[in-house]
Amino acid sequence: MARLLLLSLSPIASDPRVMRQYEALSDAHEVHVMGFGKCPPGVRHFTPVDQPHAGRTVLLRNALRLAFRRYSAYYWKHPQIQALEKAAAQVPAGFDLVLANDVMALPMALRLAGNAPVWLDAHEYAPREFEDLWAWRMLLGPFFDATCRDALPRVARMSTVCAGIAREYERCYGVPVSVMPNCPEPQALPVQPTRADRIRLIHHGAAIASRKIEVMIDLMDHLDDRFSLDLMLMEQDPAYLDTLKQRAARHARIRFIPPVPMRDIAAHTNGYDVGLFLLPPTNFNYLHALPNKFFEFMQARLAIAIGPSREMQALVTELGCGVVSSSFDAADLAAHLSRLTAQDIDAMKRASDAASQRFNAAVSRQWLRNEVGSLLASRVHTVR
Repeated sequence: MARLLLLSLSPIASDPRVMRQYEALSDAHEVHVMGFGKCPPGVRHFTPVDQPHAGRTVLLRNALRLAFRRYSAYYWKHPQIQALEKAAAQVPAGFDLVLANDVMALPMALRLAGNAPVWLDAHEYAPREFEDLWAWRMLLGPFFDATCRDALPRVARMSTVCAGIAREYERCYGVPVSVMPNCPEPQALPVQPTRADRIRLIHHGAAIASRKIEVMIDLMDHLDDRFSLDLMLMEQDPAYLDTLKQRAARHARIRFIPPVPMRDIAAHTNGYDVGLFLLPPTNFNYLHALPNKFFEFMQARLAIAIGPSREMQALVTELGCGVVSSSFDAADLAAHLSRLTAQDIDAMKRASDAASQRFNAAVSRQWLRNEVGSLLASRVHTVR
């Protein structure tokens, strides 16, 4: 049994990707977890990291360090990193592997690892994550680029959520990157038949302005009375959510419904017909988006309707589980949806049903177990 450190600057209990890593590795190894929030249920070794709230003075100081390219000072004096360092002092050293989530955690992970290997699960493409924002392009983007250039050559393994992001890391930093998609738990749900006179669309996720959810509301301007749309949104930006509700008020066929826990999403949405996600590519990561909800649509046995988002488009085309518009214009996707018959949608639902056996958390967990086992075995062989 190896001793592993699982590190993430996120609220661990509500971070499904990190929790899946723990579940994949804790049966065979002693896994210590560090992150924000309370100890998640079932986690045996957990060290909480205080989540500091930076005041204006700290924010200004950090901005100046970024502006003058004082990246080392920015990182090691960042309140979250200092809180992480303080928490790490409570954990006995001597890990066989450190698994770090996101590039921000990587320099600290390398320090804590000592001579042990570090696996970075980068999730998204850090240098261009919010490149649609001026402050990101000028300040944080260059910081993450510099961090990647310095730290990525020192990781033993690296993974991310999709092939396009993996290729960009490989192209820019010359490191091999594996793909571990964001897949939910497998669920045995039926394929519900579609009514010809009532086609129910569902979109779920966070109400974030950069996602342009209003475009999906405008989609209903171009669809006939067979179609209805339910929006199940988490309130991250109350003002933006209010704007969406005002925009949708003209449509009797649009409803806002309360969100449910992530583990319940597939079962809760199984009675819908089409999972909808029209995501204009406002930044690099949105261009290459392959999110949880895409695979939750599969687990719910829904047809999938998207714009030409590269990663989602490749899978929808390969699997035959939905429709892809040629642009991110609402009228374009509406035209594709309007041509569908109930029989077409049922065939796409069956394709999602088949795909759900391939894209789920059980498959991802087994892959991670095998890869970590191989990495640990190769280290033992090298030491001997």
